[in-house]
Amino acid sequence: MQRSEQAKKNFMSGLNCSQSVFLAFRDLTGLDEKSAMKLSAPLGGGVGRMREICGTVSAMMLVLGCVFYDADHPTTAEKSALYALEQELADRFRQKYGSIVCRELLKGIVSDASPAAEERTAEYYRKRPCPDMCAEAAAMLEGFLKEKGKL
Repeated sequence: MQRSEQAKKNFMSGLNCSQSVFLAFRDLTGLDEKSAMKLSAPLGGGVGRMREICGTVSAMMLVLGCVFYDADHPTTAEKSALYALEQELADRFRQKYGSIVCRELLKGIVSDASPAAEERTAEYYRKRPCPDMCAEAAAMLEGFLKEKGKL
């Protein structure tokens, strides 16, 4: 299964947006499934359902950190190189969707920022762009990693 399809399937099975994308790249993170789910769980709904940075974007950044960051030799240059990659990828997402902010991406959809997760119903999935954004974020990240020689 392609990563984009896996990310969408993950979301449609009840995972949040960040988990959906992050788990589609678990083979590159060095994390077991449970750890990957726990690490990415707080980032759903624009970080804790606060509707800030889109969880798909947060997941892409987590993957970049796992793939590109040398934690054994952290330096200012290492951080700067990672930040440059993150900004480049975020800009690509922003160019496609107009924003990386959850509340802006969900504009026009009745959805609050309360901490209560919404039940996953047919209506929930029908009104949201999130399943397709999970797929697109995964495809975008996969292309980016290929472009950078990491896939």
